[in-house]
Amino acid sequence: MKVSIITVCLNSETTIRDTIVSVLAQTYPDIEYIIVDGQSKDNTVAIIHEYQDQIAKVITEPDEGIYDAMNKGIVQATGDVIAILNSDDFYLDNEVIAQAVAAFQKVPTVDMVLGGVEFVNREDADKVVRCYKSTGFKPWKLRFGLSPPHPGAFIRREAYNQVGSYKLKYKIGADFDFFVRSLLVHKLNYITTDKIWVRMNVGGVSTLGFQSYKVSTYEMLRSFKQNKRYTNCFFILLRLPLKTLQLIRRE
Repeated sequence: MKVSIITVCLNSETTIRDTIVSVLAQTYPDIEYIIVDGQSKDNTVAIIHEYQDQIAKVITEPDEGIYDAMNKGIVQATGDVIAILNSDDFYLDNEVIAQAVAAFQKVPTVDMVLGGVEFVNREDADKVVRCYKSTGFKPWKLRFGLSPPHPGAFIRREAYNQVGSYKLKYKIGADFDFFVRSLLVHKLNYITTDKIWVRMNVGGVSTLGFQSYKVSTYEMLRSFKQNKRYTNCFFILLRLPLKTLQLIRRE
């Protein structure tokens, strides 16, 4: 089973090296690594070029945002399974891909394997501020704004062919919309694991505070409306106290 890992980046010189190294350190042998850069103006491209001979494809060109870059990577991917690891995230250890592949091999009919993520302090990658496991996730929870952690998802390429790409009309919610289409509309098969696979730096595009929360709430409601599935504003807003509970448990 070939695994394509896609990293999208823009001006990520402070974090991109950790992302790349975490991919290249994986023990699983059949990995295709694709990096899509939106024409960074800092040192990002120079850092990528240091590892050029270990990266399958590097795309450097203007794009229409993070989801456009992800779609470009998916088009280029030739793996049986695709994972997206953003440029301020990194794999927790070098067995992550091997563990994900083992899960697919254990349940050959599965379309999606969902792992967990930890949010860490940007200044101290060992300081975990929130843990987000996929165990306990059910598709109905999407109605409450609770989706699986996107960086912890490994998805068959055929699922992308069936469900479609990330929709560019969403600023930060296209991954949520993809899960709505995948799990509520197309009802793809999935399994969860209790393993934590990814560490995410707090401060990414979807973790920027109240404004991000406001935009994501609107986009979640829009996704449900356009996919003709039911939720409401009250349901979606409930995700804030549920996420706060994660912080309390972490403390």
